[in-house]
Amino acid sequence: MRTRAVLAAVVLASGLTACSAPADDRPLVVVSTNILGDVVEEVAGDEVRVLTLMRPDADPHSFEISAQEAARVRSADLVVSNGLGLEEGLQQHLDAAAAEGVPGFVAGDAIEVLDYTAGDASGAPDPHFWTDPARMVDVVEGLEDALVEVDGVDPAAVRRQAAAYVDQVEDVDAEMTTAFAAIPEERRALVTNHHVFGYLAQRYDFEVVGAVIPGGTTLAAPSASDLADLVQAVDETGVGAIFAESSAPDDLARALADEAGVEVDVVGLYTESLTGPGGGAEDYLSMMRANTARIGEGLS
Repeated sequence: MRTRAVLAAVVLASGLTACSAPADDRPLVVVSTNILGDVVEEVAGDEVRVLTLMRPDADPHSFEISAQEAARVRSADLVVSNGLGLEEGLQQHLDAAAAEGVPGFVAGDAIEVLDYTAGDASGAPDPHFWTDPARMVDVVEGLEDALVEVDGVDPAAVRRQAAAYVDQVEDVDAEMTTAFAAIPEERRALVTNHHVFGYLAQRYDFEVVGAVIPGGTTLAAPSASDLADLVQAVDETGVGAIFAESSAPDDLARALADEAGVEVDVVGLYTESLTGPGGGAEDYLSMMRANTARIGEGLS
């Protein structure tokens, strides 16, 4: 009787083991921001597991992670980050992983970096390179080289997927070039919540008039003189829209619009974070297309 009970227990345990999901032994790639997370998923495909730390609609300057996520950063096969001072709330964990020998790919190392030219961050590197698709092609190519070095990854598959994604990014670049060419030169002026469009402005010949928050981070705050300078700039240039990030409150932009004493629309853009499903910017390419349409409408 006891023997039959033991056998039954063994059979039951075997059945439960057979029914459980197999362990995923693919390499783990941990990514800091959700924009880069989307790009990694496109380039790596099914070759790796991707853990993106930044949630949809979050602020890359201030989001934080759990202790469990921090441990996974240190145990990853590859850590992908923006660099250039963007991940202010995450940097200590990125530094800890690097100190423990975790391989890393810093996207900012793969591009020609622009420095901020105005505001509190003047002279510091600008981390918002994704607003220029041409620089994102450089990021994809650098990421490709990093991924093929990860043990367990099929290099041919990664290179094939990277080439296909580069084609898609270049298509978006061409679409943006065409759309922005239709905006009259005298209307090519941008005012935003904070300095986020330096790369886009260089790529597509815009003038960045200013930002409500005079720096490269949403954690800064404007002074009365900052607002006064922007009111004057808005009045002199006659801009028809102020662009506010979808991940940051637009109260300051609306206050500026009211104070300027002119009719200025406040237009929401997806500049620093992807959205959740149905949010309009679920992936990088969708984000760029949505922003192109909104900038075109706001300035035309």
